[in-house]
Amino acid sequence: MKNYFLSESDKIGEECGVFGMYDFDGGDVAQSIYYGLLSLQHRGQESCGIAVSETMGPKGKVTSHKDMGLVNEAFNHDILSGMHGDIGVGHVRYSTAGSSTRENAQPLVLNYVKGTLAMAHNGNLVNAPELREELAYTGAIFQTTIDSEVIAYHIARERLNTSSVEGAVANAMKKIKGAYSLVIMSPRKLIGARDPNGFRPLVIGKRDNCYILASETCALDTIGAEYIRDVEPGEIVTISPQKGIESNRQMVGSVKCGHCIFEYIYFARPDSILDGVSVYESRIKAGRFLAQDSPVEADVVVGVPESGNCAALGYSMKSGIPYGQAFVKNQYIGRTFIKPGQKSRESSVQVKLNALKHVVDGKRVIMIDDSIVRGTTSDRIVRMLRDAGATEVHMRVSSPPFLWPCYFGTDVPAREQLIAYNRSIDDICKIIGADSLGYLKEERLEELVGHKFDICKGCFTGEYPVAPPEEDIRGEFEE
Repeated sequence: MKNYFLSESDKIGEECGVFGMYDFDGGDVAQSIYYGLLSLQHRGQESCGIAVSETMGPKGKVTSHKDMGLVNEAFNHDILSGMHGDIGVGHVRYSTAGSSTRENAQPLVLNYVKGTLAMAHNGNLVNAPELREELAYTGAIFQTTIDSEVIAYHIARERLNTSSVEGAVANAMKKIKGAYSLVIMSPRKLIGARDPNGFRPLVIGKRDNCYILASETCALDTIGAEYIRDVEPGEIVTISPQKGIESNRQMVGSVKCGHCIFEYIYFARPDSILDGVSVYESRIKAGRFLAQDSPVEADVVVGVPESGNCAALGYSMKSGIPYGQAFVKNQYIGRTFIKPGQKSRESSVQVKLNALKHVVDGKRVIMIDDSIVRGTTSDRIVRMLRDAGATEVHMRVSSPPFLWPCYFGTDVPAREQLIAYNRSIDDICKIIGADSLGYLKEERLEELVGHKFDICKGCFTGEYPVAPPEEDIRGEFEE
């Protein structure tokens, strides 16, 4: 058994995860939000937080706690038992814009003349710099370097001229552009909103007399809630005991949808169902397509854990080549692999993998991974398999080559850092040391979701549902 520490610099960040809950019977929700965030931990491991309020208590009183690190590191029994409130929101964060600091952790809590708002956001705005400058010149003082604060400020300002929080959210949505799934807590309402393109997922659930908003259905399963439906792109849902779930669909269908295809390839947990599509089945399809389009003779098919495993199983099903588990991943790495930025990734961010020698020794191996970003990890994994005795290593990738950056909540880097930029597949194959290399065909991406909706595949094609900024604005607010 070979033992390696691998840098995660060839993996892209898991964005963020949001969770909100309202118990109409008045029970405390902090513990359930905690378990919901645990199930969304894969979407962000840098920081996390929970904010709760008692709807029948003093108006505007919010109890919140947020910290760096994993959910089970930031919270304990004493902290949760002191967080009383029947309505609340939670967040797990991976920084794609704004540095990794406690100040940038969410939820954001705003106290203003109309009361208090707490908000959790998944995504990135493309017009945040202009909106931030506009706010700054009218006296706004910012406490963070994240575009989520820009959204919160605009909602608060719109609330001064509207009769309801949801009306303020609707007005703010007319100004902000880009990717955003929002969960907002007001003193008496829980609100969810999704950008008109539907970049990021947001689902509605119910448990007894509690209503839940979450990034993925797996979070509903974790707390024993039933899935009701997805929030539609452009929709605002308002949850209150008086009216249940109200829907504002004035922006639904206002633009072309662009669901992020990488949710299905990599980000989401395989047990989630997003917009009616099983993530697990999408990854099985990707593996089947690879076997059909990029066949090769071999003795065993293996996946790079965790997201490569389903595609490897699909490849095995289609090709008839046996599926094997060639890697064991240390599940207790904790925070060693979560730091953003190329320098820190290369120096200290490591994921420990063990190669199982008896699975690959003397065999021709097909290795499936979800992507190759910079290529700094793939060559080490290929070498690991050869050191464990593999006679051939054929790499197959369940996504097309990354050729463009992402501006909508995924930290796909600048083009110059992408291994596929200005290189042929043969060039990449030589760099990573594989015997052959095959990518998922770009035209297969729509098939992964059964052509049920339009997708965003801008990081592969350079064509985005929303016009990207003229220059890379990620991290724009840091001095």
